[in-house]
Amino acid sequence: MNVLDILEERGFIAQTTFKEDLHKRLESESMTFYVGFDPTADSLHVGHFIPVMAMTHLQRAGHRPIALGGGGTAMVGDPSGKTDLRQMLTQETIMRNMEAIKQQLARFLDFSDGKALMLNNGDWLLKLNYVEFLRDIGSVFSVNRMLAAECYKQRMEKGLTFLEFNYMVMQGYDFLHLFEQHGCRLQLGGDDQWSNILAGADLIRRKKNEDAFALTWKLITMSDGKKMGKTEKGALWLDPNRTSPYEFYQYWRNIPDSDVGKFLALLTFMPMDEVRRLGSLKDQAINEAKQILAYEVTSLIHGSEAASKAQEASQALFGGNTLSENTPSYQWPLSVFLEDNRLTTLLMLCGLCSSKSEARKMVQCGAVFLGDDKVLDPDTRVTEDDLERGDMVLRKGKKSFCRIRLLK
Repeated sequence: MNVLDILEERGFIAQTTFKEDLHKRLESESMTFYVGFDPTADSLHVGHFIPVMAMTHLQRAGHRPIALGGGGTAMVGDPSGKTDLRQMLTQETIMRNMEAIKQQLARFLDFSDGKALMLNNGDWLLKLNYVEFLRDIGSVFSVNRMLAAECYKQRMEKGLTFLEFNYMVMQGYDFLHLFEQHGCRLQLGGDDQWSNILAGADLIRRKKNEDAFALTWKLITMSDGKKMGKTEKGALWLDPNRTSPYEFYQYWRNIPDSDVGKFLALLTFMPMDEVRRLGSLKDQAINEAKQILAYEVTSLIHGSEAASKAQEASQALFGGNTLSENTPSYQWPLSVFLEDNRLTTLLMLCGLCSSKSEARKMVQCGAVFLGDDKVLDPDTRVTEDDLERGDMVLRKGKKSFCRIRLLK
């Protein structure tokens, strides 16, 4: 089965250029392709997991991935989907972030013997002569076409800086450089990158009279319209120090029923017949599919041992609030407890609520339980006796738990 058919069947493809020609090329030759990663953090988040899975499918089919870190473009900032100018980063921060990202990618991509490459566009962009670049590359770009691109429209409303206006030209040049140096003919990215990717493919045709291809996937949202990977604490990170394996597991365990089949197809390697069977389950039976999804995705990111522990903790809690050694825990330092022992403070400190104001609202609406008892007074204080009776379970809603211990 052609890898393009696999990607389409599993729901990756939103748009492609010259689809029939691309299909033939992927069938008949090993193609080098690239995906750009913005090194603005020292970890990928779950939104990046879509391109990582697409890259893995392509590499397994015999094609060569280039993971391109934006060491140069991050100095400018991509305006796509942004209403404000991005924060500028130092080169030291960018390089540190890129190394961390490569370590995460290495869980999925084989970098041995040049089978996959991790490159930094700062290696060529930061060395460019500005006037020569304008004459050689800038002369090929039409300002009218650039202003019509979706990636600029939103920023035009609030004010698009000339700095950001250069981003499309720089990304287009990346594609040309990778074609010249590594024979790269395909760029992949999210649908918000369509205009930028087309610009690069067009630049290769104009400058080299050679074929180049673009492929994008839809920006994934939940069935309720929320952006995938957004939690009460923010982004769902792949780094276990930012998002614990338990939190990661619980995220997938709790997704809407209607999204299970979609994410089984996109974020696991399960056969599609089994994906369709699990995705079609209804009512209580869909919980089986959610547990499989949560385990499989957590195992891919954090390993089978961490996934098993997260699953055990989840089953223990939801099977009757029985604690296990893998239940998320918070040790409340005695010094902090003596300074402020309000329940709303504890809810914030252990991460069940993002702020004390949110904690008060959760208590007032009856969503907070201390052990088996519902708490309705937002001024409730936890006593030392409460904590010394043994592990205390704090719960928000039906699905968010934390074991509390007093650390003396």
